Amino acid sequence: MEFRDGCWSYGGQAADRLWNKSALGMPNQNGILHLTSSELLFCHKYRHIDLPSSNWLMEMLSLEPNLIDEFSILEALRMPGNRIVLHNHLHQMNHSFAKSTWGLRWDSNSHPRNSDPVSEIRWFRSTDLFNPVELIEWSKLVENKNRIAEILIVDDEQAVVTYNLANISPKGQLISPSQSVLNKLNSENSIDIGEGNRFFNSTKTWPVEQLGIPMDEGRFLDSYSVELIQNQNPLSSGAKILSDLLSRGLHPRPGFKYGTRWRCYDQPIGQDHAPWLISDPDEKSMDWGDACLTSRLASGVNKTWLYPVENNGILGFLAITRPPTNARWNNPIRK
Repeated sequence: MEFRDGCWSYGGQAADRLWNKSALGMPNQNGILHLTSSELLFCHKYRHIDLPSSNWLMEMLSLEPNLIDEFSILEALRMPGNRIVLHNHLHQMNHSFAKSTWGLRWDSNSHPRNSDPVSEIRWFRSTDLFNPVELIEWSKLVENKNRIAEILIVDDEQAVVTYNLANISPKGQLISPSQSVLNKLNSENSIDIGEGNRFFNSTKTWPVEQLGIPMDEGRFLDSYSVELIQNQNPLSSGAKILSDLLSRGLHPRPGFKYGTRWRCYDQPIGQDHAPWLISDPDEKSMDWGDACLTSRLASGVNKTWLYPVENNGILGFLAITRPPTNARWNNPIRK
């Protein structure tokens, strides 16, 4: 086989079958199949195609350090029967795709030559930094094509898990408090209890039920809530997020039990469970291992985890969710 432009040229008897049956590689006009190194490794393991040499894997790892990770991702996607076209081949097709997309996915009952993909795919290691600004822009591009934005994560033992990204605009049924109402709260009798938090010794009816935690003989307000009622300028990032949540008719409460800053109700408390868990980006930086843990915890309690993303002064929310059980691409367990 010849290696050129990041692909291996395979002209064996199986070339036609590999493309027409499994959409592996990309054929040229002469019947030669171009395979990436990860596709060739997959074909070697699952289609009985010989490698170019006995030392091929070690040689290629020196050139492509991601090879085993990419093979694990490809294996997880293809084992259930999905057809995948990698970015190396996409310039030869008429399917559009986002610049940072690693590959396009088709279901097992469709083929790239005559149908549109159902998703665009990217992958990360569990130790890679979580970059929400870049991710939300990518997911918007994918959603605009009516495709699923799929993320696959590979860990240090080559285990793969799948997550879906989406842009979510959470809405609630509560009345958003006006700034004049918030300002009136600032005249209530209160005391600083440290770290910007205050306790309000108010026995009167509290006018903004969504703000603060009711306690005996008063109400506790965290530092972000205090910023709002004092109308500080500028607001901290966390206070801006809290203000945005209130403007959406939501009722934020602490999300400590779920590993997030807030849990948000879309109805008055007591009518239903909180559907949203929302993080505070200022509290800590995250890698994909942290993101997977938070998303898995959220799905385990039937909630959706949202990560706030501010871009050009506009706040959006990136949802990172576990897909349905029939779309969770996992590779075989290695012992």
